[in-house]
Amino acid sequence: MSQMEKVILVDSEDKAIGTIEKIEAHEKALLHRAFSVFIFNEKEEMLLHQRASSKYHSGGLWTNACCSHPRENETTEEAAHRRLLEEMGFDCEIEEQFSFIYKAELDHGLTEHEFDHVFTGTYDGPINPNPEEVESYRYISMDSLQKEIEDYPALFTEWFKIAVQEFLPESGQ
Repeated sequence: MSQMEKVILVDSEDKAIGTIEKIEAHEKALLHRAFSVFIFNEKEEMLLHQRASSKYHSGGLWTNACCSHPRENETTEEAAHRRLLEEMGFDCEIEEQFSFIYKAELDHGLTEHEFDHVFTGTYDGPINPNPEEVESYRYISMDSLQKEIEDYPALFTEWFKIAVQEFLPESGQ
């Protein structure tokens, strides 16, 4: 299923310039549109999920609540809601906070080069993750998360380590 999906190629201003099969975009390191959803509970803890080991890249790594790519004729926010349901088994109000471009080499000879739109939301209800997408999940305080990333950076996805900096406490060391 995910192997046949197309992504939207974009320029540095996020203007769509075409579509391409997802794996090919990652093999050729082509800039494409993506999104990341960060969910917090009422205690201001962040929801993390561990990617299923069977994922085509970054399997077993910890990351934000969900992330993916919008489809053609789908807004980025619509796609974020769709994937939140597909990956974590719930949906909630979300709001776009910022976007950024990054390029990172991944496992299996793939490269992520994404124009990533970051959404946030608050949710305290039941979570029913899709086992094909999610191995585990947990809520974590921002201080504990910051320490884990500093001590064990290899346990987290590349895009997450970039985007999460917007949410971590300022490090005054």
